[in-house]
Amino acid sequence: MGNPHILAIPYPSQGHVIPLMELSLQLVKRGFKVTFVNTEFIHRRILSALSKEDNVEELINLVSIPDGMEAWEDRSDLGKLTQDIFQVMPRELEKLVKDIKRTDDNEITCIIADENLGWALEVAERMNIKRAAFWPASAAVLALIFSIPNLIQDGVLDNDGESSQVIAFLFN
Repeated sequence: MGNPHILAIPYPSQGHVIPLMELSLQLVKRGFKVTFVNTEFIHRRILSALSKEDNVEELINLVSIPDGMEAWEDRSDLGKLTQDIFQVMPRELEKLVKDIKRTDDNEITCIIADENLGWALEVAERMNIKRAAFWPASAAVLALIFSIPNLIQDGVLDNDGESSQVIAFLFN
């Protein structure tokens, strides 16, 4: 068995891909093998944007899986993109992990998935692979998201996410 092998999978958006790519490059510097999984659409964009001086392709195994959308469909429709991702990518990720296990001396030892791709962590659990969630935004935003149930319970927000307290504060 060789180096620990991490499979990293970001949500297919620039603000998610770049931070996880930066983490992946740091892991490579520390002796990890990294397979970085993008959607086919994002994969093509990454490959066309990389320069030879970056030598990212030599450091990280860049692979892709389908997102479920047709080439002509609008990926800025995040509702449709997310719906298609949930229908197609879990099966494709599982297939990719099995292919890597069959063809690579370094089996996947951990999956690092964007927090917005919780299904990828479920795939890792089903396949008995260690897993970690990655949050590409600020810790303050994550803390706010985790606080929403308490804000509703305390009456600061209603079930629709509106706050009469905040509105009253702003306009009085």
